[in-house]
Amino acid sequence: MVGQKIDGIKVSNAVKEILKSAVEELNSDGVLPCLATILVGDNPASATYVKNKHNACEKVGIKTKDHKLSADTTQEELDKIIDNLNNDKEVHGILVQLPLPKQL
Repeated sequence: MVGQKIDGIKVSNAVKEILKSAVEELNSDGVLPCLATILVGDNPASATYVKNKHNACEKVGIKTKDHKLSADTTQEELDKIIDNLNNDKEVHGILVQLPLPKQL
């Protein structure tokens, strides 16, 4: 079986253009898509991942809301933030970045 070479950058750019068009269509309907992110602790790899998500959202016109919490955040505190974001009419998606501290 012969493999097929795929240009990942070309595919990525095509997907971003599709998303950008979809976001523009939502905007014309009065919807500003928004992704909320929650980062608990100071894991550098996780921080980079969340930063890259924010950058990707910005490129296609998606608003972001960033929540950075200390490593000693309790389950109750995290649940309250998630509940508030679930009830926020401006938020359309929530990303809770893993890994979480052991108490969560």
